[in-house]
Amino acid sequence: MVLEPIHGSDCDGIEVIKHGTTAAGKQRYCCQNSECSRISFIREYSYQGYLPHVKRQISDMAINGSGIRATARMLGISPTTVIEELKKRAALTSGQSSSSGRT
Repeated sequence: MVLEPIHGSDCDGIEVIKHGTTAAGKQRYCCQNSECSRISFIREYSYQGYLPHVKRQISDMAINGSGIRATARMLGISPTTVIEELKKRAALTSGQSSSSGRT
């Protein structure tokens, strides 16, 4: 029997444990690294919009002036997914800038 180590999706660490299954029956994993930005992840997503590199592409295309529909068409995902990801990124950046307020 060969054991293959599971690496965290963002931190690439091997401190990963099983964390139940999804409704579709896929194995969910939990990263034990305290510096990792994602706690729970799946090794193989069925929808491309959930992949971390696709999320980065959404942000990159928005910065370069690509529209929502064009981004969705190029990446093969829903325009709703593009909008939701951009909202999340905007909330993260505004939360970080407001937390460094004046004293």
